[in-house]
Amino acid sequence: MNHLATADYVVFGIYLVVVVGYGYWVYQRKRAVETNTNEFFLAEGSLTWWAIGASLIASNISAEHFIGMAGSGFAMGLAISSYEWIAAATLVLVAVFFIPIYLRNRIYTMPQFLAQRYSDTVSTILAVFWLVVYVLVNLTSILYLGAIAIESLAGISFTVCTIGLAVFAIFITLGGMKVIGYTDVIQVVVLIFGGLVVTYLALQLVAEQSGTAGVWNGLLTLREQADDHFHLYFSKGHPHYDALPGMSLVLGGMWLNNLYYWGCNQYIVQRTLGADLKTARSGILFAAFLKLMIPLIVVIPGIAAYVLYQSGPFRAAMTDASGVVKPDQAYPVLMNLLPVGMKGLAFAALTAAVVASLAGKCNSISTIFTLDIYKKYINKTASEQKLVNVGRWTVLVSFVIAVAIAPMLRSLDQVYQYIQEYTNFITPGVFAIFLLGFFWKRATNRAAMTVAILTIPLSILLKFWPEVTALVTIESDPIPFLHRTTWVFCIDVALMIVVSLTDPTQAAADKGVIVERQMFRVSRSFVAGSVLIFGLLAVLYSVFW
Repeated sequence: MNHLATADYVVFGIYLVVVVGYGYWVYQRKRAVETNTNEFFLAEGSLTWWAIGASLIASNISAEHFIGMAGSGFAMGLAISSYEWIAAATLVLVAVFFIPIYLRNRIYTMPQFLAQRYSDTVSTILAVFWLVVYVLVNLTSILYLGAIAIESLAGISFTVCTIGLAVFAIFITLGGMKVIGYTDVIQVVVLIFGGLVVTYLALQLVAEQSGTAGVWNGLLTLREQADDHFHLYFSKGHPHYDALPGMSLVLGGMWLNNLYYWGCNQYIVQRTLGADLKTARSGILFAAFLKLMIPLIVVIPGIAAYVLYQSGPFRAAMTDASGVVKPDQAYPVLMNLLPVGMKGLAFAALTAAVVASLAGKCNSISTIFTLDIYKKYINKTASEQKLVNVGRWTVLVSFVIAVAIAPMLRSLDQVYQYIQEYTNFITPGVFAIFLLGFFWKRATNRAAMTVAILTIPLSILLKFWPEVTALVTIESDPIPFLHRTTWVFCIDVALMIVVSLTDPTQAAADKGVIVERQMFRVSRSFVAGSVLIFGLLAVLYSVFW
């Protein structure tokens, strides 16, 4: 039944009071410095390693995971976990090689790095594009997925859900990065604990359907009845090969996707830019360990819903009026089966994931617009207080746009795959520009401009390659988007190298970015943690390959 009992509202109310109260307390403690832009946008020097790690995960994990990734777990199984597990390995590389460069050069935004390394033109082009993608794709999709989940769980109208989530997130975001970072600690505890409750219930239901009992028996039943959902490698010809193609999951496009997301993405990197190197690296390593367990709370419930759909109990709930299966309904259906009280906890967990991610995303939108657009082109002499106020108005405008656009996403099936594919239209080009900007001094502004302009056309061309070849009667298969990401990245790197080497201005290419070998040295404890993460990944991929 799609409603919450009184006990559920009590549990959710406690969560709401704790988060809002704690956020207000943190805000009150820092009011003396709230007009400082570094404090508002970065919480400079204020976040501990565990707050950074929690904030990274809270900002990353949202309804697109609870709903979208669970839906992909229902449709294609454990293979979707590669997004999480490869991310854990990627975080280690980002902590070692990327973060030291940002901190040593006092980089506060990704466009700032591009301006410092290449030119204001490259910086502005990508700043505008990031703003468009963050608002129209990321912010909107997070709001949409959260709203449909709460609508399904509580019976509250979609419109009320979008407005309610936006208002809650606005309250957190207007307090600045310090409020976001420390409230994210509570959000992560709630979303992980609440997520584990749903996983526990799902496995219990699967066990009961098979005539046994217990979580372990539920896992064994999943493996037995959905063995095709417990493989991390899809060979060519598999129904889901286009979404998760073969070796791209461990070698090609998946790594590029994650390296861009975790290392060149304002939304994520911003959590570390106000800390010292040791604190930032410790926080990132903590986030990597948390990342390993995410499939347990989002993918396993999706697979459990698939088994329950196959055996009968979920058939009606997982199909629409025309009989079409809707994978993204998997998690909401499971949450509706929770007992009184636990349903309120799951509601709180989902809300925590959505609000934390919305707040983090909008803070990054605000940071880029204020520091890289407004201050640079609109009001170069703006005071610190003026910039903070502009940042807050940007938050409000962004949410108004997202609330207006969110209903348009109702026609989509697996939203998680939609988000991944269309953000990957720029991933290869941006990562190529950053990677060569970091580690090749001869990369020039002209080369970066060339790649910035050509990346989207190249991605579009390869996406629609079968239609293009059909015009000359040549048959070809669609190129999976992770393969397309790899191809476009290789072309972009080649273009940057050729243009840089033939650019008459290349002598002036090395512009003000300090990169020194000693910056990449790490502590023994960091090495030990990294070895443990890679060891666990080796075991997981060996068992489920």
